[in-house]
Amino acid sequence: MTRAVLRGAPELAPQHAETVRATLPLIAANIDRVTRTFYAGLFAAHPELRRDLFNRGNQAEGSQPRALAASVATYATYLVDPALPHPDELLARIGHKHASLGVTAGQYQVVHDHLFAAIVEVLGADVVTAPVAEAWDAVYWLMADALIDLEKQLYVAAGVEPGDVFRRVRVADRADDPAGAAVFTVVSADPAAPLPDFLPGQYISVGVTLPDGARQLRQYSLVNAGGDGRLAFAVKRVDPVAGCPAGEVSTHLHARVGVGDDLQITLPFGDLTVDTATDTPLVLISAGIGITPMIGVLEHLAAHTPDRPVQILHADRAPGTHPLRDRMRALAGRLGHATLDLWYAEPADGAHHGTLDPAAVALAPDAEIYLCGPVGFLDDVRARLAAAGVDPRRVHCEQFTPTDWQARAHPM
Repeated sequence: MTRAVLRGAPELAPQHAETVRATLPLIAANIDRVTRTFYAGLFAAHPELRRDLFNRGNQAEGSQPRALAASVATYATYLVDPALPHPDELLARIGHKHASLGVTAGQYQVVHDHLFAAIVEVLGADVVTAPVAEAWDAVYWLMADALIDLEKQLYVAAGVEPGDVFRRVRVADRADDPAGAAVFTVVSADPAAPLPDFLPGQYISVGVTLPDGARQLRQYSLVNAGGDGRLAFAVKRVDPVAGCPAGEVSTHLHARVGVGDDLQITLPFGDLTVDTATDTPLVLISAGIGITPMIGVLEHLAAHTPDRPVQILHADRAPGTHPLRDRMRALAGRLGHATLDLWYAEPADGAHHGTLDPAAVALAPDAEIYLCGPVGFLDDVRARLAAAGVDPRRVHCEQFTPTDWQARAHPM
């Protein structure tokens, strides 16, 4: 699959840049209120979007509104100060997510209308004068047009019309891991339309219809090598915690889906992928269910380049909570130049005790480093890598929340 690229450097007209620069602090200070108002208005006018497209769990917990707020503010900040790093990682992250959800160009107008109505409602018409509205309208459409162009490239590369990414599949196998993750392997329900190959590190969206009739979509990393018309993904049941509901889709998949059942999935997308055309050493660092994209990378290496050097570092609470632990060990054993280091919060034989520390391992100086796990884990590991003098351009981060671009952005 060809990686989509962003074209050109966006520019605001000088008068718009001056207005955005002057009003950015006010917008930033109120952006959370704006986005809450925006989503309330959007879902009131289009309840089908909340029911069938947006993640209701992220909406309830608040991470989706924060993601929108952060992305708009970051893009606007770049536009008024082009000396800052280009937000290409932010746009790529959003673009691949949108493609995985089947977003099309026409939906950007719907978002625009409700977003600007929310800005006026929160800040007042006396603040959002015609010049202010015109300047921020330019910001929105520069960002939207960049995303629309990127998503068009992704659809072309996938060989489909915009939005035509949903496929009906059948569960060919289900394996329940002792640590609580279920691995589903699916094949096309239509023999005339086999499932495509993918790059190591990519994901699919899985859609399920819930008891209240809602069609909810969630993204899951692919954990197989690919190339045989089969896609495998691992699902950890998301239990309710303070302030956050139980995972609707993960609970449904664990409780109701088995071999022979049909599912709706999307074609594979995801921008955080391993370059398969080189033999550069890899360092894979994960925690908890963040192991899943690493398993996909290891499966690809075992099948295609088993002599590529790879260092595997994983952190968990204990061996019994370590998802896909046996599979990780087996894959490391199939590779000619792989090392495996484990960290557990609870003492365990053959593992480090405590917090994962990359300094405890002699990392290859020219390695590409991939991280996946909770926000706090990523922040800590990135800080440790920076303290060790690792070039941040060699560090690539993924986490399973709408705000993961913040962890992946290079320091300014």
